[in-house]
Amino acid sequence: MKRKNYFLLFMVVLVYFFIFAPLILIALTSFTTESYISFPPVGFSLKWYENVFSNQTFIDAFQLSFLISTAATVIALLVGIPGAYALSRYNFKGKKLIKDLFFSPNMVPQVVCGFALFTFIIVRLRLSVRVALLVGLAISVVTYAFRIVGASIESLDYAIEEAGMSLGASRLTVFFKIVLPNISSGIVSAFLLAFINAFNNVPLTIFLSGPGVTTLPVAMMSYIEYNYDPTVSALSVLLMIMSFAIMLVTEKLVKVGK
Repeated sequence: MKRKNYFLLFMVVLVYFFIFAPLILIALTSFTTESYISFPPVGFSLKWYENVFSNQTFIDAFQLSFLISTAATVIALLVGIPGAYALSRYNFKGKKLIKDLFFSPNMVPQVVCGFALFTFIIVRLRLSVRVALLVGLAISVVTYAFRIVGASIESLDYAIEEAGMSLGASRLTVFFKIVLPNISSGIVSAFLLAFINAFNNVPLTIFLSGPGVTTLPVAMMSYIEYNYDPTVSALSVLLMIMSFAIMLVTEKLVKVGK
């Protein structure tokens, strides 16, 4: 039994090592004084972080990614919340098919989704790149709204809704005044997780980006094609800090740990 415990402990340590070792290396290389990425780092400097904030391409790409990811997440929630409620509270023909349809973006590779959306929205419908990017990201994260919000609704006792309707409230009133306040933690969780995934989406945004419309992940990939300095390492550290801060907010506000 002890040997099995030691083996499991070794495997856990090994997994965490492969997860965190690259992140630690990136963080360390972002402080080097060398003009190229090297390990171990030489000296200590913050000039690469200054480079990030002085690079207008990164600033514009960050603003675009933030705005489009936020809008896409809001659209996904506007679709996902009522949809998750209908799937949780009603039984109707084709319910399983609809569930599978909304979960399908996670089952299909993002590269395939990106190419399909590019072909349909940009080539066939001739809509703008920004619209295509917005629609594509909304589709890619709508599953978080369905899954997380749906789980919150299913854990909510239906007797509370019945009590509200028995007192004369309409189903719409019950939804807005009883259901939504009680699933607010699930909504916040879905929003934050969907936003992170939309912001960091690379395969889909590569297909749906265009001239003057470049998201931050695509801008980072373009930068390292011609530059091998630690600027991208510094930017990666800032993005890790942002993601960690978002998850910390989720933990505090939503009580995810419980």
